[in-house]
Amino acid sequence: MKITENHRRALDDILAWRRDVRYFRQDPVDPAVLERLRHRMGFAPSVGNARPWRIVQVNSAHVRMRIIEIFEACNADAARAYEAEARHDYLALKLAGLREAPIHLAVFTDQNATEGRGLGRQTMPEMLSYSTVMAIHTLWLAARAENIGIGWVSILDPFAVASVLEVPSTWSLTGYLCLGHPEVESDTPLLHEVGWQKDTPTDWQII
Repeated sequence: MKITENHRRALDDILAWRRDVRYFRQDPVDPAVLERLRHRMGFAPSVGNARPWRIVQVNSAHVRMRIIEIFEACNADAARAYEAEARHDYLALKLAGLREAPIHLAVFTDQNATEGRGLGRQTMPEMLSYSTVMAIHTLWLAARAENIGIGWVSILDPFAVASVLEVPSTWSLTGYLCLGHPEVESDTPLLHEVGWQKDTPTDWQII
């Protein structure tokens, strides 16, 4: 297959409109769309073809509430790390769509994955987690192509989340994702809109 200018333009659009979504409509996600996303996530590259990502879809309202409680506790701790003015700005941010998003996905890395037979991770074992990050990014772009938004919630205690979800001890939390239809479509990152942080140039050095 030859990649054309039309493909490149479509990719540019998907990249530009891929946003970290915090505001979701509560409409359900079509199961067929979710299945396509699961399939496309499988195209992600991984070290030694280990494919170490493990997904837990959290549908239980009780379990979701426990995750929200973990987030709120961690968020309060994080706020205390800022001085008064910055704390005010921080607390004004909406940092998760956990209550609104119809789909919650906890994405773990199996640090004991035997697939790949250790190829490529003898000197950099963190490549397993990096592989899971690649899978998340692949899912993110695929979701944008389906007009689905994703929000990555990082203000969580990974050990508490793993305990609540009762996953194997070799699984480490890489990302907790909220998925759903965005309440507002925008190609401007939310942190730009609220004045928290603009993009900085890519540091690309040639030696």
